[in-house]
Amino acid sequence: MIPLAKYQNKKIAIYGMGLSGCSAAKLLKKMKTRILCWDDSTKVRKKIKKMNFPISKFWLDKGKNSIDYILISPGINIDKCKIKFFLKKKIKKIITDLDIFFDLNKGAKIISITGTNGKSTTCKLIEKILKKAKYNPIVGGNIGSPVLDLRGSKRKKIFILEISSYQIQYSKLFRSHHAAILNVSPDHLDRHKNMRNYVRIKSKIFFAQKKTDYSYLNFENKHSKTIYNLFKSRKLKSKLVSIYKQDCDSLLKKINNNYFKSVGNIENLAFAYKIAKNFNINDKIISKAVNEFKGLPHRQEVIFSNNRITFVNDSKATSFDASAQSLLSFNKIYWIVGGLPKNQDIFNLRKYSKKIIKAYIIGQNISFFKKQIGKNIPFKVSRNLRNAIKDILSDVKKSKNFKNTILLSPAAASFDQFNSFEERGDYFKSLVMKKNNEISHV
Repeated sequence: MIPLAKYQNKKIAIYGMGLSGCSAAKLLKKMKTRILCWDDSTKVRKKIKKMNFPISKFWLDKGKNSIDYILISPGINIDKCKIKFFLKKKIKKIITDLDIFFDLNKGAKIISITGTNGKSTTCKLIEKILKKAKYNPIVGGNIGSPVLDLRGSKRKKIFILEISSYQIQYSKLFRSHHAAILNVSPDHLDRHKNMRNYVRIKSKIFFAQKKTDYSYLNFENKHSKTIYNLFKSRKLKSKLVSIYKQDCDSLLKKINNNYFKSVGNIENLAFAYKIAKNFNINDKIISKAVNEFKGLPHRQEVIFSNNRITFVNDSKATSFDASAQSLLSFNKIYWIVGGLPKNQDIFNLRKYSKKIIKAYIIGQNISFFKKQIGKNIPFKVSRNLRNAIKDILSDVKKSKNFKNTILLSPAAASFDQFNSFEERGDYFKSLVMKKNNEISHV
């Protein structure tokens, strides 16, 4: 990587020293940039001091050498942070790690994936297909390593980036050769305030593209019309590729992988397929890759199955729209639901009620989920995962049904009881394993 004169000997303030902030600080330091680092957390400041990053209240710096750029981390919300008035005055100087990444990798092909659900799976699926086609892709961003930690190979340099709305919100320069918006549903509205803002921010992934680039949009999503109108009103130049689930119908006939029987994963496959075709990869190579693809943990992950009962870990489902994909994919469902609900999330259970035998509410927001479930389906307040499994096994034993599905798909964030959706899913799996003997004899 050749240091850019654009950033050499410049004065760059970095606000927010999480993974991406520290990654940016390390790289900019190597590029002979004068960095000023700050995080509002005392604990984090102690940590970065040990890393020999200069800690500075840069917004108080009145010296002659003014700040050239302000790099803010994805977690920073300008409207609510402690130096919001300073940042709003300097809004033209704000950049992100995505902007620096693009400046450093203009010769590479960049594939960017955003959307509310399915980003990680789609990124890994594209990676699998490209590797099978003898490319050497590197995956990062909101999945895996921060973008400024990524190093591409000299041969067929391709980056596949998972991009969140937080990452792209304040970016100004970032451009993708292939940019996809998988779907949009209510999420992060505590930060973005309303769906109109959220949709507009997601759409920014298309704004910097050129005539030679491709934009991929899910035309079956209810917000696609809004995004399409934005695309047209801004007279964007990229090639717009419409995505429908049936786009991969012919491919699905060649695939024997249960992971692609769910609606959500078929949607992810449709995007991966269209992107792969624009790399001139033939169907034989694509189908081989898809048949070998193993789903990511905590996403419709089957952890136990026999003729009587199947346990599914879908802890990644942190909104109702995400859970709806699983509710469509299974039958005779004993549904574990609950946690920290997303702002403005609404449960429309009409078309799923016949699939659900009973719901078991966990977490600290019982009243919210009782109200959402209402009279649509029977429910029980279990309060935690351990009780939920105990309650479900008791109910299944009383039932004469076969092929029951015990589905952890909480439709909520995990932070009321767990540190992450991964921790919640792992705990669920450990409880199932501990009850293996009892489950086997249900």
